[in-house]
Amino acid sequence: MAVRVDLNISLDGVAAPADQTPDNPMGEDWGRLVAAYTATKTFRERVLHDDSGQGTTGVDDRYGRAYFEGIGAEIMGAAMFGFHSFPDDPDWRGWWGEEPPFGVPVIVLTHREHADIEFDNGTRFEFLNATPEEALARAREYAGDLDVRVGGGVSVVRSFLAAGLVDQLHVMVSPVILGRGVRLFDELRGLDLGYTVSSELSESGAIHVTFAR
Repeated sequence: MAVRVDLNISLDGVAAPADQTPDNPMGEDWGRLVAAYTATKTFRERVLHDDSGQGTTGVDDRYGRAYFEGIGAEIMGAAMFGFHSFPDDPDWRGWWGEEPPFGVPVIVLTHREHADIEFDNGTRFEFLNATPEEALARAREYAGDLDVRVGGGVSVVRSFLAAGLVDQLHVMVSPVILGRGVRLFDELRGLDLGYTVSSELSESGAIHVTFAR
């Protein structure tokens, strides 16, 4: 059982674009950052529920398929769940819709109390005020022999990386320069020294970099 992270970043290391608003919670440049990933057949099927068979099927799609394989539990922050979009709506079930692309228990790190939210496809959001170590211990109970993925956002991922809890980090480096936003590797100097690092160029021009223990 491994702890995994998969993120999209720009050439200048930005993983969370600037100018996020309630109406555009991912930021103005999000589309540019994830364009190659959202073009894949896997993304269209798993996230958009598009069974037309359309989408790219090359290197980017191979990593897209791996993203969903072998995951038994997920950890994410409150913003990734979508608390900031409708903070005063007690019936808000997250911005993933009624078919979240997880299918496993998801621990949402937050200071607010909230009842669990369950979906028919096996996704269950559980809200927990905990340290990275405590959240990981709970996620491992749910995952069993499968992997735990730390999904985001950037601050959550950085806290797990800083604590040395991540076994495999995969970043899809898009060939764009954003210039503003939250960078993944700030304050993580020398992170690469604890991993074996490999890279692969895709047909889209994105570079897939994997840090593995």
